[in-house]
Amino acid sequence: MPFLDKDGIALHYESIAGAARPIVFIHGWCCDHTFFAPQAAYFAALGHRIIAPDLRGHGQSAKPEQSYPIAAFADDIVWMCRELNVKRPILVGHSMGGIIAFDIATRYPDLPAAIAMLDAAIVLPDAARAAVPVFLESLEGPDPAKALRDFVGTVFFIPTDDPDRKRRILDVMAKAPQHVMVSAYRGLADYNAETTPSRVAVPSLYIVADEPSARTDMARLQMLIPDLHIGRTVGSGHFCQLEVPDQVNAMLSRFIATAVLPD
Repeated sequence: MPFLDKDGIALHYESIAGAARPIVFIHGWCCDHTFFAPQAAYFAALGHRIIAPDLRGHGQSAKPEQSYPIAAFADDIVWMCRELNVKRPILVGHSMGGIIAFDIATRYPDLPAAIAMLDAAIVLPDAARAAVPVFLESLEGPDPAKALRDFVGTVFFIPTDDPDRKRRILDVMAKAPQHVMVSAYRGLADYNAETTPSRVAVPSLYIVADEPSARTDMARLQMLIPDLHIGRTVGSGHFCQLEVPDQVNAMLSRFIATAVLPD
């Protein structure tokens, strides 16, 4: 069970050796590295080196009472890549993890060879931003686990999603400490992709889940990444990498084969 110690904070990660380009899988809010298990197994079988961390505050990593802005998560991933000698990886992030991958590409442009963002709220639509204060208030209340289950269970799934998988996802997410739920959600809501120091210069893929409401404002995102590759799943809610892994793996694989140049 490997850990790295960063200034007294234990950061857990899973690692699979491989000779092909490394891929770092970055999970979402209140999730953990297992939310990318189908992708880790698939790309490990193709020979890629795999790094799948638990972000601080999540999974088996330490959960200090502190603020959890996107930049802090991004800095941890960059530090971990350097400690593990992971050079020019492909960063694949789901949800909040996609925001983290985007932030790394803008603030540490020499680190990633490419980024892929899975249904990530990089640029929040106006309607979604207006709902943030209400949800945060519920998370700060006496039963944050119920608030999370009610919100995520309603907004992040579609009727065709597997009910047992949905139950397992919500069980994992609801176990997050309240201070992490609140601070990390506030951090992702406060993130402003349109004020980043530089534009994304590496090949980039955005995968849209098959949901009624957009997770990000695609028109504004394409202004930030003009050469953005866009894919869309069929018949999956927000957790598309678990619901339809074959679709997601195929899109990631084709993106890597056609857009990511060798060093």
